[in-house]
Amino acid sequence: MANGLTLHIISFDVPFPPDYGGVIDVFYKLKALHSKGCKIILHCYDYGRGQQNELDKYCQKVYYYKRNMNVVHLLGKLPFIVQSRNSKNLLNNLLQDNYPILFEGLHSCYFLAHEKLRERYKIVRTHNIEHDYYSNLYKSENNILKRLYLKLESQKLKQFESVLKHANYIAAISENDTYHFRRQHQSVFTLSAFHSYNQVNIKSGKGTYALYHGNLAVAENNLAALYLVNEVFSKTNFRFIIAGNKPSAQLSEVVAKHSHIELRSNISTQEINVLIENAHINILPTFQATGIKLKLLSALYSGRYCLVNTPMVANTGLEELCIIKDSAKDMVNEIESLKHIEFNSAELQHRNSILNGKFSTEYNAQLLIDKLLDIK
Repeated sequence: MANGLTLHIISFDVPFPPDYGGVIDVFYKLKALHSKGCKIILHCYDYGRGQQNELDKYCQKVYYYKRNMNVVHLLGKLPFIVQSRNSKNLLNNLLQDNYPILFEGLHSCYFLAHEKLRERYKIVRTHNIEHDYYSNLYKSENNILKRLYLKLESQKLKQFESVLKHANYIAAISENDTYHFRRQHQSVFTLSAFHSYNQVNIKSGKGTYALYHGNLAVAENNLAALYLVNEVFSKTNFRFIIAGNKPSAQLSEVVAKHSHIELRSNISTQEINVLIENAHINILPTFQATGIKLKLLSALYSGRYCLVNTPMVANTGLEELCIIKDSAKDMVNEIESLKHIEFNSAELQHRNSILNGKFSTEYNAQLLIDKLLDIK
C-alpha cells in the first residue's frame, strides 16, 4: 500500500472516458494508484468532455477548470497548449496543503516554476518530446494555417521545455524520451504507459484479416493509413480493415477502389478492441518515433502477430515482440508469409515474459509511488 500517500494530479484534459492515448494513461494511473491506497486530488481542464462521476470513485476530490481557448494566446511567448491552461483557481487549490504534485504532460506545467510552489515536491509526467511531436505534425499537415500554428507551437515548446528544471523528477514514458530529458535534468526515470490490461490474453490460431487502427483525424495516422493502402494492402489479396475516427475524404476514396480493403469509421473503443483481438496481424507503422504508442501495447496484450516499422518500436523494449519491416515490399512479403501461420503458445509465453514486467500497470504504479515517497 501507499502508506497514506496523498497527491495532487494535474491533468491536461478530463481523463474519462479513456478513449485516446493521453487520457488512457492518466485514467488507468488514477485507478492503479487508488488501488494501492493513494488519496488523489485531481485537477483537470475541461474543454468539451464535461464532469465525469466515474472519476469520483478513484479521487478524494475532483476539480474542473475551463481551458481558456482565446486565440489571443496564439500570439504570446508561451505555447498555446500551456498558456490556455493557466487557471488561478488551480494555483489557489494547490496552495491549500503541502502534498506532492504530479503534472501530466508539459501542457499542465504553467505553474511548475511558480514561486509559491518552489518548495513543493513536483514530478512531471512527460507523454512525448512535445516539440518533436508538434514538428512531426507540422510535416504531416496540409492546411496552411494549421501548419503555421504547429511550426510556431513546436518552437515555443522547445523553449518552454527548460521549465522542467523546476521538477524534482521527470517521469518519461519511454527509454528514448528518457535519454532526451537526461540531457537537461539529472533525475529522470522511465515510467511506461498505464493501460487497461491486467494480463496478456490472445486468441490462438489464425484470423481472417489484418488491421490498422488509430485516430484518423490525426494527420500522421491518416498518412500511415494512406501509405498502407497504396503501398502495402493493394499489393496483396489478403483482407484488410482500417478502423478509426474521422477518416479523410482522400482515404475513403482510395479504400473504395479495393474490394478486399474495408474502412470502419467512428466506431467505439470496444469495437476496436474486438477487431484487435480477432485480427491475424495488427499492422502499425508510424512516421513519428516519439513516446510510446498505446495502440501498440493494445495490439501486444490482446492481438496476434504485430507487424511494425522501426520508428514504432525503437528503444522501447518491445522490439523482440514485434515483426519489424521498414519497406512496403518487405511488409507485403511478411503478410503473405504470416497469413498461413497460426499464433501459438510459445509466442504467448514470450509476450507474458516481457509485458508482465516493466510494462505492467501494477509495476509502474509501485515505481511512481516509490518516487513520490522519496520526499519522506
